[in-house]
Amino acid sequence: MSVDGVGAEHGDGGADEPGWDVDPDDESGVAVVAAVGRQIKAWRESAGMRAGEFGAAIGYGEDLVYKVEGGRRIPRPEFLDRADEVLGAGGKLAMMKGDVAEVRYPKKVRELAKLEERAVEMGLYSNHNIHGLLQTPEYARALFEMRRPAYSEDEVDRVLAARMSRQRVFGRVPAPALGFVQEEVTLCRPVGGTMVLRRQLQRLLEVGQLRNVEIQVMPTSREDHAGMDGAIEVLKFEDGAAVGRSDGAFAGRPVSDPKQLRILELRYGMIRAQALTPRDSLTFIEHVLGET
Repeated sequence: MSVDGVGAEHGDGGADEPGWDVDPDDESGVAVVAAVGRQIKAWRESAGMRAGEFGAAIGYGEDLVYKVEGGRRIPRPEFLDRADEVLGAGGKLAMMKGDVAEVRYPKKVRELAKLEERAVEMGLYSNHNIHGLLQTPEYARALFEMRRPAYSEDEVDRVLAARMSRQRVFGRVPAPALGFVQEEVTLCRPVGGTMVLRRQLQRLLEVGQLRNVEIQVMPTSREDHAGMDGAIEVLKFEDGAAVGRSDGAFAGRPVSDPKQLRILELRYGMIRAQALTPRDSLTFIEHVLGET
């Protein structure tokens, strides 16, 4: 998938491009794309156009038109714009871009993003790399590109776009309370190279200045460490409900049972207490940046 919408399926007779196929296991995504496809077909037939004629008019191949109408292919935003224009739909097809946008991202990422968008408080501990909500696009891309087995370039683009979309949480009003604890090693590992790491550290310093954000560093020298079992996430919502997850607890599954949440909250609270204060952490990050 190409995040800027320019790809091989446009203007070349409809050649397929990986990354825009519908995931058959994503039931909600399948339903959305199928409904959009049916609407496009209905408008095309109402206009008295054959699939090939319609495809030529909007700059796409006949085969791709059939795939989109059959709910087997996710239509690009520009596909919907051109279809709306050619079929005289008066904005009714173009407005479906919002319905289709989320389907482009993996189901698990969409579910996580929805939780993050609802949360009024988040406590997040990362031990292997900078937390996804704090990552720059270059840093995130470097992480995805080193994955094994390797992602294709289209898959990298897709998961990168999904990760970046989650950072809308920083623009929410009212702003949620966000707490991050980062292992010292995550500030030193040159993921993507020295310049990528420098920009990532600068990003941490910028976000750390926000009044609703606290970033803490867990020094490698700490002897007592409550986070040795792995990353922790605790999200709390306005209605008093909460959900948490940890690599080293409850088989890594999300939990909402109060007894299980208390365990994660206890661990996260101890991690925060053992880490540097937010003020000292920003000073520490500035020092690492100066040495990088």
